[in-house]
Amino acid sequence: MSSLEKLGAERVPGVLDVELIARIQEVFGDASRPGHRLTARQLAPVSDLLAEGGQIGDIATVFAKKRAWPVRALLLEKSPKVNWRLGWHQDRTIAVRRRIQVPGFSSWTTKAGQLHVQPPPEITASMLTLRVHLDHVGRDNAPLLALAGSHLLGRLLEEEIEHLVGKAPVLTCLASAGDVWVYRTAIVHASAEQHKPARRRVLQIDYATVGLPGGLQWMDLTGG
Repeated sequence: MSSLEKLGAERVPGVLDVELIARIQEVFGDASRPGHRLTARQLAPVSDLLAEGGQIGDIATVFAKKRAWPVRALLLEKSPKVNWRLGWHQDRTIAVRRRIQVPGFSSWTTKAGQLHVQPPPEITASMLTLRVHLDHVGRDNAPLLALAGSHLLGRLLEEEIEHLVGKAPVLTCLASAGDVWVYRTAIVHASAEQHKPARRRVLQIDYATVGLPGGLQWMDLTGG
């Protein structure tokens, strides 16, 4: 059993070389920001890397053991100017192209102009999230923290997450620039403030592996 299946997360070292890291950096520029949802247009210069057959997209396909395609992307940045934390939680929403009332899909919201909805838990459980690291992430540089095995527990209430914290082993996701962390989207995770603030940029991409029911369509990030 792989670390992804058992623990819910696995590191893939050295995916991107210096040239590809620089290419992704150019897309996002120099402005520090705590989090930014990215559109297909913004991702166009690097969409070949994220799509099926690309250096990043292929990682999702290998771990999913089936077709996987990108459906949401965020730039998560911390720096001496912008230092923030995120408590223990599960990612619960997905980005879709248009609103259609389908049983089991609720809590519709619009975030940065993108339509989001909370799907049934089996949809989230089928997804993978890849974190592409553009900078070194040590213990003082706010690595992602994840509760090992929590992706196997289904959708949890807030009080259930609170009960789990302190009991489940914590995965500390250290990384070098060019590494990719793959984790099950349903895993319980958190991020602390930096103890020694330095620039920490992560391109985070959610990958779908199943279609949506009732005419709903995933957000398209590759123009396909």
